[in-house]
Amino acid sequence: MKRYTFIWTSFSDLMTSLFFIMLVLFVLTVVMLEKNHEQTTILHERTDSLYQTTKARLDRINEIEEGVKRIDPQYFAYNERYKKHILRIDARFPVGESSIYLLTSDTQEKLLDAGRTISRFMQAEHEKNPDVKYLLIVEGQASGGYYHYHTDDYRNNDVLSYQRALGLWNFWKQRGIRFGEECEPLICGSGEGGVPRSANEEQNQRFLVHIILKPGTFDSLTDEGLKMNETSLEALSANRRRHDYEKTGPSH
Repeated sequence: MKRYTFIWTSFSDLMTSLFFIMLVLFVLTVVMLEKNHEQTTILHERTDSLYQTTKARLDRINEIEEGVKRIDPQYFAYNERYKKHILRIDARFPVGESSIYLLTSDTQEKLLDAGRTISRFMQAEHEKNPDVKYLLIVEGQASGGYYHYHTDDYRNNDVLSYQRALGLWNFWKQRGIRFGEECEPLICGSGEGGVPRSANEEQNQRFLVHIILKPGTFDSLTDEGLKMNETSLEALSANRRRHDYEKTGPSH
């Protein structure tokens, strides 16, 4: 009888030990699941915050680019394919010439109005988005075929188209048109190349204007968003630690 009592006592001790082992494992599992849940929540909120920051940045870029497309259609025709504005001004230069003052007075006045339009756009955009910077590309083109001009390697349509673009830029500056510090000008000539071009070579004596956001424009927005995300996540972690402390008390 004692032998059976001893067996049941041992069996009871074994079951009790197993129970405590299972209990400890259960508690550890709950703690680990809680910690993993907290980390997953923080990771999810971090991802969501980064998504919102990126979305805000892209929305702002799209808004500004749509504004660029809507520059006064009286003087500018936006080419969706090449992302450029074609000046709706017939600039018929004499062959081999680049001076704006050789154009008709009516053409000169239209070119002035076009420059003022760009200037007003830059000022309005700067008031709405003070941190935005632009590249303003003024591109000159030249006619080929019958209008092809080539004296030597240093006097040809490539050089001529650049001189015409530079002439237009200087013409605007001489008439007091300013584009602001947020605008960085780039003057270039594409000669008989460049896009778009008209099949009628005579019409390729024209100017193209390309207004694009300067690289790095939205870095400050991104940095600010990331700092806000980090601050909110730190606050979240602090709140969770305070909640755990109130629930379980100080650890020893």
